[in-house]
Amino acid sequence: MNMQNKDVFSELEEISKRLLFLLESANESDLNRIPFEGSWTAAQVGDHLLKSYGVVDTLNGQTENCNRAADQKVWNIKNTFLDFSLKMKSPEAILPASGVISKSHLIANLNKKLSSFKLFENQDLTLECKDFTIPEYGPFTRLEWLWFTIFHTCRHTYQLERILASLKAKYAWY
Repeated sequence: MNMQNKDVFSELEEISKRLLFLLESANESDLNRIPFEGSWTAAQVGDHLLKSYGVVDTLNGQTENCNRAADQKVWNIKNTFLDFSLKMKSPEAILPASGVISKSHLIANLNKKLSSFKLFENQDLTLECKDFTIPEYGPFTRLEWLWFTIFHTCRHTYQLERILASLKAKYAWY
């Protein structure tokens, strides 16, 4: 594994551990409790991320050589996703389920999906993925998709921390 690959996969592992820790540390009823008006539940945040990890299929799909730096779009992705003052709207395809989401089912599926990213540790991350693009960005390389996944997970991990802190404050007596 080259250094470029090593960095992205170690970052993905770290943020994945943080995400799973937060979800595992909450009880099932808190995971499914709306913390404040207009918010998703913690379980819905997890479900949204789980659906977004379907990007593994894009990484494994049709690719071609890229005629630019493989990490050219990473800085823009980072600046967008880590700007917590920005409000974003989820694409419909990865909107979370409504209703109660099983904690054990969610965590098991997240573990399974997150481990599937490891299949790319020894792959060429400079290849551009052709099966799916985000209109505002155009095609991403595998490396850019992995960083996108990291920053997207960071954004929602921050959201989870806020949700769980709000629930703890609201239901401290509970």
